[in-house]
Parts: sequence; structure tokens; C-alpha cells
Amino acid sequence: MNIINIGPYQVGAGQPPFIIAEMSGNHNQSLEKALAIVDAAAKAGAHALKLQTYTPDTMTIAGAYTIQDEGSLWQGRELYDLYKEAYTPWEWHQAIFERATQKGMVAFSSPFDESAVDFLESLAVPCYKIASFENTDLPLLKKVAATGKPVIMSTGVATLADIDEGVRTLREYGCQQLILLKCTSTYPASPENTNLRTIPHLAQLFNCPVGLSDHTMGVGASVAAVALGACVIEKHFTLSRAKGGVDAAFSLEPHELQLLVTEAERAHLALGKIQYGVQKAEQKSSLFKRSVYVAADIKAGESFTKNNLRVIRPGNGLAPKYYEQILGKVAKTDLKAGTPLTWELL
Repeated sequence: MNIINIGPYQVGAGQPPFIIAEMSGNHNQSLEKALAIVDAAAKAGAHALKLQTYTPDTMTIAGAYTIQDEGSLWQGRELYDLYKEAYTPWEWHQAIFERATQKGMVAFSSPFDESAVDFLESLAVPCYKIASFENTDLPLLKKVAATGKPVIMSTGVATLADIDEGVRTLREYGCQQLILLKCTSTYPASPENTNLRTIPHLAQLFNCPVGLSDHTMGVGASVAAVALGACVIEKHFTLSRAKGGVDAAFSLEPHELQLLVTEAERAHLALGKIQYGVQKAEQKSSLFKRSVYVAADIKAGESFTKNNLRVIRPGNGLAPKYYEQILGKVAKTDLKAGTPLTWELL
């Protein structure tokens, strides 16, 4: 399975998890806040900062739709107005990308139409993200694939046939480095509908690295995903949920992002390899295994019994599996209580 190069990072099997902080519209139309989000993401240890590149007019038209979904964070909102509030002004992109690069992060974006791809190409982005709602927009996929740059595509709101068609299109039109993200496109998502077991199946089906675009609360699902082979974790990020923002309710705060970075790395390291036997790191601990010891003074020629032998720590005597075999045998010499029993003493 491929190793994907994204900026200075190698992403794929055996590599540390690549953590993407998604700014989305959490800047609340303030460039100063957007730059503060970049700084906080870098300080928390994220490897990448992602934007969304669109305008209200490239997404929809005024009056087209009002969100009616009961329980939605955006219920009752006019779709056009929501995008107007959430979009990242294109004139901000360069400043945000430059700040991210200065802070050691990779910076890229999700384009939502072909004009956004042209714009992002002018900024020399290192890769592209295809959002779940765009994974069936084949003209957009063709345009992105033709750049020849790595593509990360979310698989939310898509059938297996949709995903297959999207992957085939990307590969046919020039994408040689592809990462798929398991994604549940509900905001927030529940653990019950996250279905992380899909991750290794996706990797096997499409022979590419797979990660998780995680809309659940907290970091548990993301850490579990790493244990199942996820090599990329994408989470929405904000400075403070309490201060609001279009996606703030299901975004991580700085201390949580830092926790995610730490615990995802720990999960990756803990995977290790199939291992049995005593590891080098455990050798000193072998002393604390149990073994057979003399528990009461014994005279030469006296029999070993349950009264004068015990299986205790440390492990300097015979292994416990020999205890019953030793009972009834006789001592070769006088033995003091606290003596580890060896074959030479029988």
C-alpha cells in the first residue's frame, strides 16, 4: 500500500498518524481569529491546517433551501446565509497558509467548484481534500485529479458504488496518491453511527491509505480509528466552543487537539507487531514471577511437604509447575526458610 507524501510528511501504513485541524467557518469572519486558530493548532501539535474554499454563490443561490432537519445545528437557517457566514474569504487564504507554513504545518483546502481549484493552484497547495458532499461531483474530481497532487477524499453520504466511481475517476484522470477517509456526515456524529470497522475494509478494497474524518465529540473515536489502521485523522477545530461558530459545537478545543495528537501517537506506537515471549524490556520483571521456596527449616533427608514449601515471589527457585512433582521428595542438605528451591537441593 502506498506511502503518500504530503509536504514533509509521509502518510500511510506504518507511519505516525497525520492529524488535520479543520478550521471551517470557526473564524467567525475574523482574519485575526483565523490566524489565532492556526497558531493554536500548531501549538497543539497538528500536522496540517485545512480550509474550505468556496463562496455562497459557488455553493447555492439565495432562496434555494432552508434547513428543516429537526435536531440540526443549523435548523431554520437559509443555506445561502449559512454559507455567507461560514465561508473563508479567498483573500485570506494566502495569509492563513503562510502562517501555517511558518508554524511548521502543511496547509491546504477543500475546493467546492472548479474555480476554487484554479485559485488554490495559484497558491501552490501541496494536496487537495474532497469533501463528502462533493465525492460524486465527477467534473470536480477530474479537475482536482488533473493537478497530479495527492488527494484526500471523504466517503460520507456515499454508497460503495459511489466511492468506487469516485476513486476510479480520480485515478483515471491523474491522481496517483489517494487517501480515503471514513466519514459520517452528521454534525455531530454519534459513536454508534461511526462504524470504524469500515476502515481496514476500505483500505483493502481500494488499496490505499485510509483515515477518519471525525465529527464525534471528543477524541475516543479517533484514537480507536488509529488502532484499526487509520493513518489520517481530521477534526474540526476552534479556540472555544462557548464563543460559537458554525461548526464550533462539534469542534475540538486546543487542549483536546493536543490530547488527540498525543493519544493518537500512543495508539500508533502501541500497535507494534505480533509478539510473544519475554521482551527485552520485561527481562528485569521476570524476577517477580513466582517460584518454589523453602517456607520452613528442613533437615537433610526430610521430605518436602505443603507445610515446608510455598510458591511465592521472587522467581529464583523452580517454576511453580514442578511444585506437585517435588512434594514427597527429600532434601539433600539442611535448608533454611527463605531458600529458593533448585534441583541440586533435592
